[in-house]
Amino acid sequence: MDMVNAAASVVKNIRIQDILDMAIIAGMIFALLMWFKTRASRFVLIGILLLGGVYLAARFFQLYLTVIVLQGFFAILLFVLVVIFQEDLRGFFERIAMLGQLGKQAPPLSRLQKTANIISETAGNLAKKRIGALLVIQGNDPLDRHLNGGVPLNGAASEPLLESLFDPHSPGHDGAAVLKDDRVAMFGCHLPLSVNTARHGNMGLRHTAALGLTERSDALCVVVSEERGSISVSEGKTLSVVPGASALHEILEKHYAKYRPAPKKRPLRAWLSENTKEKVIAVGLACLLWAAFGYQRDTVRRDFFVPLAYKNLPAGWHFDAPPVKEAKVTLQGPEQAFRLMNEDSLKLALDVSALAQKNQEFSLNRNMLNTPTGLSIAEISPAKIKVFASGQVVAHLPVHVATVNRLPDHLVLQKISVKPAALRVLLDSWIKPAGLRLETEPLDLQSVTSSMTVALRVNAVSGTSFPDGKSAKVQVAVRIKPKEPNP
Repeated sequence: MDMVNAAASVVKNIRIQDILDMAIIAGMIFALLMWFKTRASRFVLIGILLLGGVYLAARFFQLYLTVIVLQGFFAILLFVLVVIFQEDLRGFFERIAMLGQLGKQAPPLSRLQKTANIISETAGNLAKKRIGALLVIQGNDPLDRHLNGGVPLNGAASEPLLESLFDPHSPGHDGAAVLKDDRVAMFGCHLPLSVNTARHGNMGLRHTAALGLTERSDALCVVVSEERGSISVSEGKTLSVVPGASALHEILEKHYAKYRPAPKKRPLRAWLSENTKEKVIAVGLACLLWAAFGYQRDTVRRDFFVPLAYKNLPAGWHFDAPPVKEAKVTLQGPEQAFRLMNEDSLKLALDVSALAQKNQEFSLNRNMLNTPTGLSIAEISPAKIKVFASGQVVAHLPVHVATVNRLPDHLVLQKISVKPAALRVLLDSWIKPAGLRLETEPLDLQSVTSSMTVALRVNAVSGTSFPDGKSAKVQVAVRIKPKEPNP
Protein backbone atom coordinates (compact mmCIF):
# COMPACT_ATOMS: atom_id res chain seq x y z
CA MET A 1 0.00 0.00 0.00
CA ASP A 2 2.86 2.34 0.83
CA MET A 3 4.44 1.69 -2.57
CA VAL A 4 1.14 2.44 -4.29
CA ASN A 5 0.82 5.70 -2.38
CA ALA A 6 4.42 6.60 -3.20
CA ALA A 7 3.85 5.88 -6.90
CA ALA A 8 0.65 7.93 -6.84
CA SER A 9 2.55 10.80 -5.23
CA VAL A 10 5.22 10.67 -7.94
CA VAL A 11 2.63 10.67 -10.75
CA LYS A 12 0.76 13.52 -9.09
CA ASN A 13 3.88 15.69 -8.92
CA ILE A 14 4.99 15.14 -12.53
CA ARG A 15 5.26 18.46 -14.39
CA ILE A 16 5.11 19.29 -18.09
CA GLN A 17 8.88 19.83 -17.98
CA ASP A 18 9.33 16.30 -16.62
CA ILE A 19 7.25 14.79 -19.44
CA LEU A 20 9.26 16.72 -22.02
CA ASP A 21 12.48 15.65 -20.29
CA MET A 22 11.50 11.96 -20.46
CA ALA A 23 10.36 12.29 -24.08
CA ILE A 24 13.72 13.70 -25.19
CA ILE A 25 15.67 11.01 -23.35
CA ALA A 26 13.37 8.31 -24.76
CA GLY A 27 14.01 9.60 -28.29
CA MET A 28 17.77 9.52 -27.74
CA ILE A 29 17.63 6.00 -26.31
CA PHE A 30 15.47 4.83 -29.23
CA ALA A 31 17.96 6.26 -31.73
CA LEU A 32 20.82 4.47 -29.98
CA LEU A 33 18.89 1.20 -29.91
CA MET A 34 18.14 1.40 -33.61
CA TRP A 35 21.76 2.21 -34.32
CA PHE A 36 23.11 -0.68 -32.21
CA LYS A 37 20.51 -3.00 -33.70
CA THR A 38 22.35 -3.20 -37.01
CA ARG A 39 25.84 -3.49 -35.57
CA ALA A 40 27.86 -6.16 -33.87
CA SER A 41 28.61 -3.70 -31.07
CA ARG A 42 25.02 -4.19 -29.86
CA PHE A 43 26.35 -6.90 -27.55
CA VAL A 44 28.45 -4.22 -25.86
CA LEU A 45 25.25 -2.24 -25.33
CA ILE A 46 23.66 -5.23 -23.59
CA GLY A 47 26.61 -5.43 -21.21
CA ILE A 48 26.42 -1.69 -20.49
CA LEU A 49 22.68 -1.96 -19.82
CA LEU A 50 23.26 -4.79 -17.36
CA LEU A 51 25.88 -2.74 -15.51
CA GLY A 52 23.51 0.22 -15.59
CA GLY A 53 20.83 -1.94 -13.96
CA VAL A 54 23.26 -2.92 -11.23
CA TYR A 55 24.14 0.75 -10.70
CA LEU A 56 20.49 1.79 -10.38
CA ALA A 57 19.84 -1.04 -7.94
CA ALA A 58 22.88 0.01 -5.90
CA ARG A 59 21.58 3.58 -5.73
CA PHE A 60 18.13 2.38 -4.69
CA PHE A 61 19.48 0.21 -1.88
CA GLN A 62 22.09 2.85 -0.96
CA LEU A 63 25.10 0.60 -1.58
CA TYR A 64 27.68 3.36 -1.23
CA LEU A 65 30.83 1.46 -2.21
CA THR A 66 29.21 -0.17 -5.25
CA VAL A 67 27.94 3.20 -6.48
CA ILE A 68 31.37 4.83 -6.13
CA VAL A 69 33.17 1.96 -7.91
CA LEU A 70 30.67 1.84 -10.78
CA GLN A 71 30.82 5.62 -11.25
CA GLY A 72 34.58 5.40 -11.69
CA PHE A 73 34.20 2.38 -13.96
CA PHE A 74 31.70 4.19 -16.22
CA ALA A 75 34.08 7.17 -16.52
CA ILE A 76 36.86 4.86 -17.77
CA LEU A 77 34.42 2.86 -19.92
CA LEU A 78 33.29 6.00 -21.72
CA PHE A 79 36.85 6.77 -22.81
CA VAL A 80 37.44 3.16 -23.90
CA LEU A 81 34.23 3.05 -25.94
CA VAL A 82 35.12 6.29 -27.73
CA VAL A 83 38.49 4.82 -28.73
CA ILE A 84 37.21 1.38 -29.75
CA PHE A 85 34.06 2.47 -31.56
CA GLN A 86 35.27 5.75 -32.98
CA GLU A 87 34.29 4.72 -36.52
CA ASP A 88 30.78 3.76 -35.41
CA LEU A 89 30.41 6.96 -33.40
CA ARG A 90 31.59 9.06 -36.32
CA GLY A 91 29.01 7.38 -38.54
CA PHE A 92 26.34 7.99 -35.91
CA PHE A 93 27.04 11.71 -35.78
CA GLU A 94 27.20 11.86 -39.55
CA ARG A 95 23.69 10.38 -39.61
CA ILE A 96 22.55 13.11 -37.25
CA ALA A 97 24.10 15.75 -39.52
CA MET A 98 22.26 14.21 -42.47
CA LEU A 99 18.92 14.95 -40.77
CA GLY A 100 19.23 18.48 -42.08
CA GLN A 101 18.90 17.13 -45.62
CA LEU A 102 15.60 15.36 -45.03
CA GLY A 103 13.70 18.21 -46.62
CA LYS A 104 15.70 18.01 -49.87
CA GLN A 105 13.85 16.60 -52.86
CA ALA A 106 15.06 13.14 -53.90
CA PRO A 107 14.79 11.95 -57.52
CA PRO A 108 11.62 10.00 -58.32
CA LEU A 109 11.89 6.27 -57.92
CA SER A 110 11.25 5.84 -61.65
CA ARG A 111 14.46 7.71 -62.48
CA LEU A 112 16.38 5.58 -60.00
CA GLN A 113 14.95 2.42 -61.57
CA LYS A 114 16.23 3.68 -64.92
CA THR A 115 19.64 4.22 -63.30
CA ALA A 116 19.52 0.64 -61.98
CA ASN A 117 18.96 -0.58 -65.54
CA ILE A 118 21.91 1.53 -66.81
CA ILE A 119 24.24 0.12 -64.14
CA SER A 120 23.17 -3.51 -64.70
CA GLU A 121 23.51 -3.26 -68.48
CA THR A 122 26.89 -1.56 -68.19
CA ALA A 123 28.15 -4.20 -65.75
CA GLY A 124 26.92 -6.96 -68.11
CA ASN A 125 28.67 -5.42 -71.10
CA LEU A 126 31.93 -4.94 -69.21
CA ALA A 127 31.79 -8.51 -67.90
CA LYS A 128 31.46 -9.84 -71.47
CA LYS A 129 34.45 -7.77 -72.54
CA ARG A 130 36.36 -8.79 -69.36
CA ILE A 131 36.96 -5.18 -68.41
CA GLY A 132 37.33 -4.61 -64.69
CA ALA A 133 35.07 -2.06 -62.99
CA LEU A 134 34.09 -0.88 -59.52
CA LEU A 135 30.80 1.00 -59.08
CA VAL A 136 29.71 2.54 -55.74
CA ILE A 137 25.99 3.25 -55.25
CA GLN A 138 25.66 5.59 -52.27
CA GLY A 139 23.00 5.04 -49.60
CA ASN A 140 22.25 7.51 -46.84
CA ASP A 141 25.70 7.59 -45.26
CA PRO A 142 28.15 10.28 -46.47
CA LEU A 143 31.22 8.76 -48.12
CA ASP A 144 33.67 11.66 -48.27
CA ARG A 145 35.85 10.50 -45.36
CA HIS A 146 36.18 7.01 -46.91
CA LEU A 147 37.32 8.17 -50.36
CA ASN A 148 40.86 9.01 -51.41
CA GLY A 149 41.64 10.90 -54.58
CA GLY A 150 39.10 10.91 -57.34
CA VAL A 151 37.89 13.50 -59.83
CA PRO A 152 34.52 15.29 -59.39
CA LEU A 153 32.19 14.69 -62.32
CA ASN A 154 28.51 15.19 -61.39
CA GLY A 155 27.27 13.89 -64.73
CA ALA A 156 24.06 12.10 -65.58
CA ALA A 157 24.50 8.34 -65.48
CA SER A 158 24.54 6.61 -68.88
CA GLU A 159 26.02 3.45 -70.37
CA PRO A 160 28.49 5.26 -72.66
CA LEU A 161 29.72 7.41 -69.76
CA LEU A 162 30.24 4.49 -67.39
CA GLU A 163 31.95 2.34 -70.02
CA SER A 164 34.28 5.20 -70.95
CA LEU A 165 35.28 5.67 -67.30
CA PHE A 166 36.47 2.04 -67.08
CA ASP A 167 38.10 1.90 -70.49
CA PRO A 168 41.58 0.37 -69.97
CA HIS A 169 43.09 3.47 -71.61
CA SER A 170 41.23 5.83 -69.22
CA PRO A 171 43.37 7.33 -66.41
CA GLY A 172 40.74 6.51 -63.79
CA HIS A 173 39.85 2.95 -64.85
CA ASP A 174 41.62 1.41 -61.83
CA GLY A 175 39.58 3.49 -59.37
CA ALA A 176 35.90 3.47 -58.41
CA ALA A 177 33.03 5.47 -59.84
CA VAL A 178 30.66 6.85 -57.19
CA LEU A 179 26.97 7.24 -58.09
CA LYS A 180 24.70 9.40 -55.98
CA ASP A 181 21.07 9.00 -56.96
CA ASP A 182 21.01 9.12 -60.77
CA ARG A 183 24.30 10.97 -61.28
CA VAL A 184 27.96 10.01 -61.37
CA ALA A 185 29.45 12.16 -58.60
CA MET A 186 33.15 11.12 -58.88
CA PHE A 187 35.44 8.66 -60.66
CA GLY A 188 38.96 7.36 -60.11
CA CYS A 189 38.38 7.09 -56.34
CA HIS A 190 40.37 4.79 -54.04
CA LEU A 191 38.42 2.92 -51.35
CA PRO A 192 39.50 1.57 -47.95
CA LEU A 193 40.49 -2.09 -48.01
CA SER A 194 38.77 -4.76 -45.96
CA VAL A 195 40.70 -6.64 -43.30
CA ASN A 196 38.10 -9.43 -43.07
CA THR A 197 38.84 -11.26 -46.29
CA ALA A 198 39.61 -14.74 -44.91
CA ARG A 199 36.05 -16.08 -45.23
CA HIS A 200 35.77 -14.92 -48.84
CA GLY A 201 38.84 -16.73 -50.11
CA ASN A 202 41.28 -15.25 -52.58
CA MET A 203 39.97 -11.87 -53.75
CA GLY A 204 41.27 -9.22 -56.10
CA LEU A 205 41.99 -5.64 -55.11
CA ARG A 206 38.67 -4.34 -56.44
CA HIS A 207 36.69 -6.89 -54.41
CA THR A 208 38.71 -6.11 -51.27
CA ALA A 209 38.09 -2.37 -51.73
CA ALA A 210 34.36 -2.89 -52.35
CA LEU A 211 34.01 -4.98 -49.19
CA GLY A 212 36.06 -2.45 -47.21
CA LEU A 213 33.67 0.38 -48.12
CA THR A 214 30.43 -1.51 -47.48
CA GLU A 215 31.73 -2.65 -44.09
CA ARG A 216 32.03 1.02 -43.13
CA SER A 217 28.86 2.45 -44.72
CA ASP A 218 25.44 1.56 -46.14
CA ALA A 219 26.66 1.88 -49.74
CA LEU A 220 26.34 -0.94 -52.29
CA CYS A 221 29.28 -1.84 -54.53
CA VAL A 222 29.20 -3.58 -57.91
CA VAL A 223 32.45 -5.27 -58.97
CA VAL A 224 33.25 -6.60 -62.45
CA SER A 225 36.16 -9.05 -62.53
CA GLU A 226 38.42 -8.78 -65.55
CA GLU A 227 39.99 -12.21 -64.83
CA ARG A 228 36.74 -14.20 -64.54
CA GLY A 229 34.31 -11.93 -66.37
CA SER A 230 31.91 -12.19 -63.39
CA ILE A 231 29.76 -9.64 -61.53
CA SER A 232 29.85 -9.42 -57.72
CA VAL A 233 27.82 -7.34 -55.30
CA SER A 234 29.14 -6.17 -51.90
CA GLU A 235 26.63 -5.04 -49.28
CA GLY A 236 27.38 -4.78 -45.57
CA LYS A 237 29.89 -7.51 -44.75
CA THR A 238 28.73 -9.80 -47.56
CA LEU A 239 30.31 -10.23 -50.99
CA SER A 240 28.50 -12.49 -53.43
CA VAL A 241 28.61 -13.31 -57.14
CA VAL A 242 25.39 -12.64 -59.12
CA PRO A 243 24.39 -14.74 -62.15
CA GLY A 244 24.07 -11.88 -64.57
CA ALA A 245 22.76 -8.42 -65.41
CA SER A 246 19.11 -9.29 -64.71
CA ALA A 247 19.87 -10.48 -61.17
CA LEU A 248 21.96 -7.36 -60.59
CA HIS A 249 19.06 -5.23 -61.78
CA GLU A 250 16.77 -6.72 -59.13
CA ILE A 251 19.35 -6.10 -56.38
CA LEU A 252 19.78 -2.49 -57.46
CA GLU A 253 16.04 -1.88 -57.55
CA LYS A 254 15.70 -3.21 -54.00
CA HIS A 255 18.58 -1.01 -52.89
CA TYR A 256 17.05 2.13 -54.38
CA ALA A 257 13.62 1.24 -53.01
CA LYS A 258 15.19 0.82 -49.54
CA TYR A 259 16.90 4.19 -49.46
CA ARG A 260 14.49 6.10 -51.66
CA PRO A 261 11.12 4.61 -50.66
CA ALA A 262 7.84 5.73 -52.14
CA PRO A 263 5.83 8.04 -49.83
CA LYS A 264 3.52 6.20 -47.45
CA LYS A 265 -0.14 7.08 -47.24
CA ARG A 266 -0.19 7.04 -43.45
CA PRO A 267 3.40 7.67 -42.28
CA LEU A 268 2.47 8.29 -38.62
CA ARG A 269 0.53 5.03 -38.27
CA ALA A 270 3.31 3.15 -40.06
CA TRP A 271 5.93 4.68 -37.76
CA LEU A 272 3.94 3.75 -34.66
CA SER A 273 3.59 0.16 -35.81
CA GLU A 274 7.32 -0.29 -36.54
CA ASN A 275 10.02 -1.22 -33.99
CA THR A 276 7.47 -1.47 -31.17
CA LYS A 277 9.82 -3.40 -28.90
CA GLU A 278 12.54 -0.76 -29.17
CA LYS A 279 10.04 2.04 -28.48
CA VAL A 280 8.74 0.31 -25.34
CA ILE A 281 12.31 -0.27 -24.08
CA ALA A 282 13.26 3.37 -24.77
CA VAL A 283 10.21 4.74 -22.92
CA GLY A 284 10.74 2.35 -20.01
CA LEU A 285 14.43 3.23 -19.67
CA ALA A 286 13.64 6.96 -19.88
CA CYS A 287 11.06 6.67 -17.10
CA LEU A 288 13.46 4.60 -15.00
CA LEU A 289 16.29 7.12 -15.44
CA TRP A 290 13.98 9.99 -14.56
CA ALA A 291 12.80 8.20 -11.44
CA ALA A 292 16.40 7.49 -10.42
CA PHE A 293 18.02 10.82 -11.25
CA GLY A 294 15.36 13.35 -12.19
CA TYR A 295 12.69 12.97 -9.53
CA GLN A 296 13.52 14.73 -6.32
CA ARG A 297 11.74 13.66 -3.17
CA ASP A 298 13.36 16.02 -0.68
CA THR A 299 13.72 19.79 -0.53
CA VAL A 300 17.32 20.97 -0.28
CA ARG A 301 18.48 24.24 1.34
CA ARG A 302 21.77 25.89 0.35
CA ASP A 303 23.44 29.17 1.27
CA PHE A 304 25.00 31.53 -1.25
CA PHE A 305 26.94 34.75 -0.72
CA VAL A 306 25.45 37.05 -3.32
CA PRO A 307 27.00 40.39 -4.42
CA LEU A 308 24.95 43.44 -3.47
CA ALA A 309 24.71 46.24 -6.02
CA TYR A 310 23.44 49.75 -5.23
CA LYS A 311 21.47 51.55 -7.93
CA ASN A 312 19.85 54.96 -8.38
CA LEU A 313 22.09 56.83 -5.93
CA PRO A 314 20.62 60.36 -5.84
CA ALA A 315 22.60 63.08 -7.59
CA GLY A 316 24.86 64.96 -5.19
CA TRP A 317 25.20 62.04 -2.76
CA HIS A 318 28.12 59.71 -2.09
CA PHE A 319 28.93 56.91 0.34
CA ASP A 320 30.87 58.02 3.42
CA ALA A 321 31.92 54.47 4.19
CA PRO A 322 32.20 51.39 1.96
CA PRO A 323 28.71 49.87 1.82
CA VAL A 324 27.95 46.21 2.46
CA LYS A 325 29.28 44.24 -0.52
CA GLU A 326 27.33 40.96 -0.21
CA ALA A 327 24.50 39.22 1.61
CA LYS A 328 23.84 35.59 2.47
CA VAL A 329 20.86 34.18 0.55
CA THR A 330 19.37 30.80 1.45
CA LEU A 331 17.68 29.04 -1.48
CA GLN A 332 15.50 25.96 -1.24
CA GLY A 333 14.19 23.48 -3.80
CA PRO A 334 15.00 20.13 -5.45
CA GLU A 335 18.58 19.05 -6.05
CA GLN A 336 17.94 19.01 -9.79
CA ALA A 337 17.18 22.74 -9.81
CA PHE A 338 20.48 23.49 -8.05
CA ARG A 339 22.39 21.53 -10.71
CA LEU A 340 20.83 23.62 -13.48
CA MET A 341 21.39 26.91 -11.68
CA ASN A 342 24.12 29.36 -12.69
CA GLU A 343 25.53 30.70 -9.42
CA ASP A 344 27.21 33.65 -11.17
CA SER A 345 23.78 35.00 -12.19
CA LEU A 346 22.75 35.58 -8.55
CA LYS A 347 22.80 39.33 -7.79
CA LEU A 348 20.97 41.52 -5.30
CA ALA A 349 20.01 45.00 -6.49
CA LEU A 350 19.20 47.62 -3.79
CA ASP A 351 17.41 50.77 -4.90
CA VAL A 352 18.75 53.73 -2.84
CA SER A 353 16.84 56.46 -4.67
CA ALA A 354 14.98 57.18 -1.39
CA LEU A 355 18.24 58.12 0.37
CA ALA A 356 17.54 61.29 2.39
CA GLN A 357 19.78 61.23 5.46
CA LYS A 358 23.36 60.40 6.41
CA ASN A 359 22.51 57.23 8.31
CA GLN A 360 19.61 55.38 6.72
CA GLU A 361 18.39 51.75 6.99
CA PHE A 362 17.19 49.70 4.02
CA SER A 363 15.43 46.29 4.01
CA LEU A 364 16.54 43.43 1.77
CA ASN A 365 13.58 41.53 0.33
CA ARG A 366 12.97 38.69 -2.12
CA ASN A 367 12.00 41.00 -4.97
CA MET A 368 15.60 42.23 -5.23
CA LEU A 369 16.84 38.82 -6.45
CA ASN A 370 16.03 37.11 -9.74
CA THR A 371 15.21 33.70 -8.30
CA PRO A 372 16.39 30.73 -10.43
CA THR A 373 13.75 28.45 -11.92
CA GLY A 374 12.51 25.76 -9.55
CA LEU A 375 13.96 27.44 -6.45
CA SER A 376 12.60 29.81 -3.83
CA ILE A 377 14.21 32.18 -1.33
CA ALA A 378 14.04 30.92 2.23
CA GLU A 379 16.03 33.68 3.93
CA ILE A 380 18.21 36.76 3.29
CA SER A 381 20.80 37.75 5.88
CA PRO A 382 21.14 40.46 6.98
CA ALA A 383 17.50 41.44 6.58
CA LYS A 384 18.39 45.14 6.93
CA ILE A 385 21.54 47.15 6.19
CA LYS A 386 22.62 50.66 7.08
CA VAL A 387 23.88 53.07 4.45
CA PHE A 388 26.19 55.91 5.49
CA ALA A 389 26.13 58.69 2.91
CA SER A 390 26.37 62.45 2.57
CA GLY A 391 24.74 64.93 0.32
CA GLN A 392 26.87 67.43 -1.62
CA VAL A 393 26.51 71.11 -2.54
CA VAL A 394 27.99 73.05 -5.44
CA ALA A 395 30.78 75.53 -4.77
CA HIS A 396 33.47 77.41 -6.73
CA LEU A 397 36.91 77.14 -5.20
CA PRO A 398 40.02 79.12 -6.23
CA VAL A 399 42.94 77.29 -7.80
CA HIS A 400 46.43 77.71 -6.39
CA VAL A 401 49.54 76.75 -8.38
CA ALA A 402 51.88 74.60 -6.30
CA THR A 403 55.60 74.99 -7.11
CA VAL A 404 58.80 73.15 -6.21
CA ASN A 405 62.47 74.18 -6.46
CA ARG A 406 63.70 77.58 -7.66
CA LEU A 407 64.29 79.27 -10.99
CA PRO A 408 67.83 79.25 -12.37
CA ASP A 409 69.91 82.08 -10.88
CA HIS A 410 69.92 84.11 -14.08
CA LEU A 411 66.09 84.27 -14.27
CA VAL A 412 63.50 86.28 -12.36
CA LEU A 413 59.83 85.23 -11.94
CA GLN A 414 57.46 87.98 -13.01
CA LYS A 415 54.05 86.35 -12.70
CA ILE A 416 52.19 83.04 -12.51
CA SER A 417 48.58 83.11 -13.66
CA VAL A 418 46.03 80.33 -13.91
CA LYS A 419 42.99 79.98 -16.15
CA PRO A 420 40.31 79.35 -14.99
CA ALA A 421 41.07 80.90 -11.65
CA ALA A 422 38.30 78.90 -9.91
CA LEU A 423 36.67 75.50 -10.53
CA ARG A 424 33.22 74.13 -9.84
CA VAL A 425 33.29 71.34 -7.26
CA LEU A 426 30.93 69.33 -5.06
CA LEU A 427 31.34 69.77 -1.29
CA ASP A 428 30.05 67.57 1.45
CA SER A 429 27.19 69.39 3.13
CA TRP A 430 29.03 69.65 6.45
CA ILE A 431 32.08 71.42 4.93
CA LYS A 432 32.24 75.23 4.81
CA PRO A 433 33.79 76.53 1.59
CA ALA A 434 35.37 79.59 3.23
CA GLY A 435 39.16 79.36 3.17
CA LEU A 436 39.26 76.25 0.96
CA ARG A 437 41.28 76.21 -2.22
CA LEU A 438 42.34 73.67 -4.84
CA GLU A 439 45.96 72.99 -5.68
CA THR A 440 47.55 71.91 -8.92
CA GLU A 441 50.16 69.25 -9.28
CA PRO A 442 53.62 70.69 -8.49
CA LEU A 443 55.28 72.88 -11.14
CA ASP A 444 59.06 72.41 -11.18
CA LEU A 445 60.51 75.93 -11.55
CA GLN A 446 64.03 74.59 -12.05
CA SER A 447 62.99 73.20 -15.45
CA VAL A 448 61.60 76.59 -16.62
CA THR A 449 63.98 78.32 -19.01
CA SER A 450 61.58 80.73 -20.71
CA SER A 451 58.06 82.09 -20.47
CA MET A 452 55.55 79.35 -21.21
CA THR A 453 52.02 77.98 -20.68
CA VAL A 454 51.47 74.45 -19.40
CA ALA A 455 48.43 72.32 -18.50
CA LEU A 456 48.45 71.06 -14.93
CA ARG A 457 46.13 68.62 -13.18
CA VAL A 458 44.10 69.92 -10.24
CA ASN A 459 43.61 67.55 -7.32
CA ALA A 460 40.46 67.50 -5.20
CA VAL A 461 40.88 68.02 -1.47
CA SER A 462 39.25 66.01 1.29
CA GLY A 463 35.46 66.32 1.26
CA THR A 464 35.34 67.57 -2.34
CA SER A 465 34.88 65.98 -5.74
CA PHE A 466 34.49 67.12 -9.30
CA PRO A 467 31.05 66.80 -10.92
CA ASP A 468 32.22 64.30 -13.53
CA GLY A 469 34.20 62.27 -11.02
CA LYS A 470 37.50 62.99 -12.78
CA SER A 471 40.35 65.37 -12.00
CA ALA A 472 40.32 68.72 -13.81
CA LYS A 473 43.10 70.58 -15.66
CA VAL A 474 43.94 74.27 -15.83
CA GLN A 475 46.25 76.36 -18.01
CA VAL A 476 49.13 77.88 -16.05
CA ALA A 477 51.06 80.80 -17.62
CA VAL A 478 54.56 81.46 -16.31
CA ARG A 479 56.23 84.80 -17.14
CA ILE A 480 59.96 85.24 -16.49
CA LYS A 481 62.74 87.62 -17.48
CA PRO A 482 66.52 87.62 -17.28
CA LYS A 483 68.01 88.95 -14.06
CA GLU A 484 69.58 92.40 -14.50
CA PRO A 485 73.30 92.45 -13.79
CA ASN A 486 74.46 94.26 -10.70
CA PRO A 487 76.02 97.69 -11.40
